[in-house]
This record gives sequence, structure tokens and C-alpha cells, in this order.
Amino acid sequence: MPSLKFLQALASASLIALIFLCLAWELWLAPIRPGGSWLVLKALPLLIPLMGILKGKRYTYQWAPILVLAYFSEGIVRGWSERGLSQLLAFGEIALSVVFFTAAVLYVKHSALSRLSRA
Repeated sequence: MPSLKFLQALASASLIALIFLCLAWELWLAPIRPGGSWLVLKALPLLIPLMGILKGKRYTYQWAPILVLAYFSEGIVRGWSERGLSQLLAFGEIALSVVFFTAAVLYVKHSALSRLSRA
């Protein structure tokens, strides 16, 4: 059973990496338009749960995985439809989304179990 600290660190790291991936992808690595595009704004919603995830707030861990499913879906669509670097970045987005989702769900589960064991 992974510890809550490990799950928190894993969720935090994958969320931060997903933010940086979205920014780098749409600004420098493989933007839709040369020089970047407005699609870079897709990173903004990921900033909403960031502080709650970093602080270990259980409520944020309950709703943030739903948000990340949108990035998983985008990764699936762009991984299927694009080629080259964009396709590799889409696979990275899928992987980071899955890691975050799994770590967050396990954090909620184990934090609930630890609450029950203390009661």
C-alpha cells in the first residue's frame, strides 16, 4: 500500500509536468501555428487544482481527476490524428493524465481508509 505522501508527491509531479507539457507543446515544441497559438490556454484549468493538490486537500483530490479526463481525451484524439512530435507529445499527455488520475484516486481511497482506522 503506497503512503499518502508518495501518492501526493506523484499526483503533484504529474500535474506540474502536465502543465509544463501543455505550455511547451503549444508554445515551442509543436504548436498548431508557428510561433504558438491560443491553444496554450488549455493549461490554465490545470492551475485551478494545483494548490489543493500540493497541500493534500482531499476535496481537490476528489474532483481534479474529472478535470484531467479532458486532457486524457485530448491526448487520445491528437495521438490518433496527428503524426510526428505532436503524436509523441499526445502520448505523453495520455501518460501523465493516467498517472495523475491513478495517484489522485488512490490518495482519496487511502485517505478515507486512514480516517476510518483512526475512528
